[in-house]
Amino acid sequence: MISKRMEPLVNNNSVIRAMFEEGKQMADKYGAENVFDFSIGNPNVPAPKEVQEAIIDIVTNEDPVKVHGYMNNAGFPETRAAVAGNLNRRFGTKFTEKNIIMTVGAGSALNVLLKTMLEPGEEVIAFAPYFVEYGNYVANYDGKLVVISPNPEGGFMPKLDEFEGAITPKTKAVIINNPNNPTGVIYPESVIKEMAAIMEKKQKEYGSVIYLISDEPYRELAYDGAEVPYLTKYYDNTLVGYSYSKSLSLPGERIGYVVIPDESDNAEEFIDAATIANRVGGFVNAPSLIQLVIARCVDAKCDVAYYERNGKTLYDGLTEAGFTCTKPQGAFYMWMKSPIPDEKAFVAAGKKYNLLMVPGSSFACPGYVRISYCVSYDQIERSLPKFKELAKEYF
Repeated sequence: MISKRMEPLVNNNSVIRAMFEEGKQMADKYGAENVFDFSIGNPNVPAPKEVQEAIIDIVTNEDPVKVHGYMNNAGFPETRAAVAGNLNRRFGTKFTEKNIIMTVGAGSALNVLLKTMLEPGEEVIAFAPYFVEYGNYVANYDGKLVVISPNPEGGFMPKLDEFEGAITPKTKAVIINNPNNPTGVIYPESVIKEMAAIMEKKQKEYGSVIYLISDEPYRELAYDGAEVPYLTKYYDNTLVGYSYSKSLSLPGERIGYVVIPDESDNAEEFIDAATIANRVGGFVNAPSLIQLVIARCVDAKCDVAYYERNGKTLYDGLTEAGFTCTKPQGAFYMWMKSPIPDEKAFVAAGKKYNLLMVPGSSFACPGYVRISYCVSYDQIERSLPKFKELAKEYF
């Protein structure tokens, strides 16, 4: 018998993952070349060459005990120092290795932070549409997710009036994802400054600490020279969760980190507690081999132009077919308005053409669908006639 806590998770298993599995079944049935799976953010772009070379060299020439062994729960000192140095060079910060904890991707980074800070019943605010797992992560520690409603009329920017009204004495954290999954929008500096001012005011009003958690798997994927603000520069109680899953095409390697700045509340104690949370959460430490790879490849670049080309081609093709889309500024997702109110029915209709999309209700924003375009350019091109056939059912 499973626990009561797990029953709703089983009953509401991730639609994204379910569609990913369905896509594999459809590929077996119809042939992979005839299935257009846009369900999951699994990069088609290979990892940079230096990553592959580092893996081979480390496995071949480094001490196997170090390569495959334990280290401090926060991670290898040289990896954490390399990450801190990279951030300092890019954003003018002053981090050292003590401010960095290596984690098992961004998912564990968020869990480590939430486990460290949350008391039962405390609230975490997220802006819809948001990554589906936020609610589960908060519930892991008996917190409550408070959702700010979506803002399609305002380009899916955060509704700051609603946000201010939602902050209570129980508010412990606010999560933002920038560039955003699923919309592809980037929250600009002006929005971040307004958000920070609201949080500063509320901290003083309630005499409490409210953390801003910056979830950053897509930071490097920004188009047309767009700037993604580095949030520790705008609000002292900012904590960062990062993943190399997208930037270096390493989703299965599960490698990321947490940043806990010295300026944040009681930083030393928080760093110690987060390091222990990394251990007792069952992660123990981030994978050793890939930590060593990151230490060498921390300045490696992803092929942003590849995703930008995919996004432009898909956006142009979908809008020409009659669909309404939010033009992506970053990440690798197309956020498309469903031509009918029931976007789940629209997603089901797409399957007739072997098109797999994710319903917006999975991101707390019904009426839209997410299309993940981190696929081959060939798949983008071959899918457009199918989308046009689908469009003819509605326009």
